[in-house]
Amino acid sequence: MVLITNVSCTEGTIYGYQNHAPNGNAEMRTSGCWNLWKNIAKQDKSFGHPEKFCSDIQKTNWESATVTTLDDKIIPYITNICKRDPKTGHVVTGGIVSCQDSSWLLSWTINRQGQFKQQDKDKVCVWVYGLFTDTIGDYVKKPMKDCTGKEITMEWLYHLGVPEELIEDYATNSAICIPTMMPYITAFFMPRRKEDRPDVIVKDATNFAFLGQFAHTPRDTVFTTEYSVRTAMEAVYGLLGVDRGVPEVWGSVYDIRELLDSSVKLMDGKSPLEMNLGPLNIIKKPLIRSIKGTVIEKLLKEHQILKENEK
Repeated sequence: MVLITNVSCTEGTIYGYQNHAPNGNAEMRTSGCWNLWKNIAKQDKSFGHPEKFCSDIQKTNWESATVTTLDDKIIPYITNICKRDPKTGHVVTGGIVSCQDSSWLLSWTINRQGQFKQQDKDKVCVWVYGLFTDTIGDYVKKPMKDCTGKEITMEWLYHLGVPEELIEDYATNSAICIPTMMPYITAFFMPRRKEDRPDVIVKDATNFAFLGQFAHTPRDTVFTTEYSVRTAMEAVYGLLGVDRGVPEVWGSVYDIRELLDSSVKLMDGKSPLEMNLGPLNIIKKPLIRSIKGTVIEKLLKEHQILKENEK
């Protein structure tokens, strides 16, 4: 039996260092993963079309970097934004922090520290990444893809609000940065048709299956661990005839409660009813009165669409 992870989004990763940019051959590589899938796909059209995903690295690349602090000089600027001490071992940023005015569309996050078993308890490990690797930076006047780890740290410190006269010193002596260029990290988001990825178990297959983000399974969403696990379960259960159902994909898109929650979260806790609805403002209050005492009113209040003081 052969279980095939036909490609990896981290294939072709190029590593840089504190004083070296991750320069290298980020073109179409003669790489193991992509060549494996290409050779399989030549044999039958049901095995997909890998070229749809790997032929334009200008559209599929990100650059990622790990910044590790070496002393406490940068910590106050982090704390000022996330309002938490990153050394407590508790939640730090609680998610991704995006620098909205960054030309690189720079984002960063800090997970619970220490993130690694052998990590020095006095150091903080930060994940930084940029989506626009070809644009000139706001402080470092170079594209991100051409920057050393130190230069990426400098750009990040600039967006943290570190005074410009301190930026180079802090990037040199108070942090170390390892950048990585990933040419295919968003390859699975490229425009595609259903037949461009093989089914987990293609028609008539008896002893092989495809796993991972580049295999097709209905309704689930790529770029998640769940997707990879689901394809593996489908492959094993299907090939071995395991009498066990693969868990259903959570149908949040069809659940009104999830949609109501999402609409409030997208507005940072505000209700859509707090928006100026223009000409519809005139019917807002009559509609609210008409649902008073109903299950609809209860549902809207439970999910913060209708606030208690709304009349």
